[in-house]
Amino acid sequence: MQFLNSPIRAYFGYRKERIVSLYEHALETQEKWFAYLVRNGLKTKFGHDFGFTPNMSYEAFQRTIPIQNYNALYPYIERVIKGEDYVLWNAKVDWVAKSSGTTQAKSKYIPVTDDSLKLNNYLSAKDSLTFYIELFPETEMFAGKGITLGGSIQKMDMDSKVKCGDISAVLMENMPAIGDFLKAPGKDVLLNDDWNTKLHLIAEHTLNENITSLSGVPSWMLLVLKEVLRISEKKYIAEVWPNLELFFHGGVAFEPYRTEYTKLLSDSVFFMNMYNASEGFFGFQDQRFCNDLLLLTDNGVFYEFLEMDEMGVTKTKTQAIPLQEVELHKNYALVITTPAGLWRYEIGDTVMFTSLRPYRFQITGRTTHYINAFGEELVVDNADKAITEACRQTGAILIEYTAAPVFLDTVETKGKHQWLIEFSTLPNDMEKFRKVLDQTLKSLNSDYEAKRTDDLMLIAPEITVAPEGTFMKWLAMKNKLGGQHKMPRLQNDRKLIEEILFLCAYP
Repeated sequence: MQFLNSPIRAYFGYRKERIVSLYEHALETQEKWFAYLVRNGLKTKFGHDFGFTPNMSYEAFQRTIPIQNYNALYPYIERVIKGEDYVLWNAKVDWVAKSSGTTQAKSKYIPVTDDSLKLNNYLSAKDSLTFYIELFPETEMFAGKGITLGGSIQKMDMDSKVKCGDISAVLMENMPAIGDFLKAPGKDVLLNDDWNTKLHLIAEHTLNENITSLSGVPSWMLLVLKEVLRISEKKYIAEVWPNLELFFHGGVAFEPYRTEYTKLLSDSVFFMNMYNASEGFFGFQDQRFCNDLLLLTDNGVFYEFLEMDEMGVTKTKTQAIPLQEVELHKNYALVITTPAGLWRYEIGDTVMFTSLRPYRFQITGRTTHYINAFGEELVVDNADKAITEACRQTGAILIEYTAAPVFLDTVETKGKHQWLIEFSTLPNDMEKFRKVLDQTLKSLNSDYEAKRTDDLMLIAPEITVAPEGTFMKWLAMKNKLGGQHKMPRLQNDRKLIEEILFLCAYP
């Protein structure tokens, strides 16, 4: 496949106008996409119900359409699933992407249109390669193949006229031929709906391939790499795939897994941070030594932002702001309007801008994943950073974790947090691990620090070590095995952690 590398690299090298657009014309392109989306919305049943008008201004858009969550939009999505056309978008919809559930439904179904695939998903994927080649102009990535670890085509939970799958499976099913050719192994393996079988087959079918790139959620990709090493009886991945140079990762914070990856992979592998969700592709890393994400402002999506408090709760549900009004180092809930027919849709992720020229940001957590049982306002970003530091200082290697409050039983009893953690390498000093975790949380979060000062409301955290394989068993029990699923990191009640603790007690 060496013959393909130069022409493909040249193609992406000639796309420098995309770099200029994303770096220099963010606000202009947001205006362009707003107008395009509203024009299409005029021709939909949603647009009719909410009074879309030709040349609708942004101010009228704000007044007319409330911020939507999944439950608010679901009556329209249900009509799409039943085969009704032109409901949310000006087109027939053939696919929905299955995502994690809400309080009212077992699963979420996100419409996927031809326009959302072309204008967002595939364009964004091409842009990520354009930026990668700008960073590494001598890349040999296209001389080999890539492993994309994702989900599968799935049955619907109801009678349906549309096809359904994890977003990665939908993308694979609709991928242009050249992209399919550059993937390994074949779709029959990558789309297998039995995770354990798929894990083994991916490893088995790629041992003798020239694998140059990986793409997937870090926690799941680790399992593939370990299976490759087990089958090959090698110690390092470079002994199996000497030309591996790139890992596109996303879905969960990478830092808790970095130590394990640097152990398995060579120093030449570049870890490229991606923000690609069921609802769309919103950002990727554009710098070599900083994993902040470049906001994709010219890729079919119109963005708005709701300011959050430190706990990750929106300060107001009524007044979202456009991109030009965001400020540095403030926490915002992301609101999107897309060519899949998601109108002013609050996706559930929180972001913080680290640069405004160009617009770069970090994902700071989820609006539903936090602990605030005692006023400590702990968010996922705090937790990921603290557990990473505790691992670093004690030589521990993380597999997975979750945390929840332990509530006060009596007036005299203090509350605390329980951290349930699965390690592949235990800390060399568990008490030091606990102290570093606690101290780092204090340094990151003033509310947590206040509640921990003199054990005012919280005593020191409790660390519970889960036997290896525990989180995998829980995911299997929930039918959530596979590359699209992520472990909830923080919960404000004990329902989830008690389920997993039961598995620890009765394996």
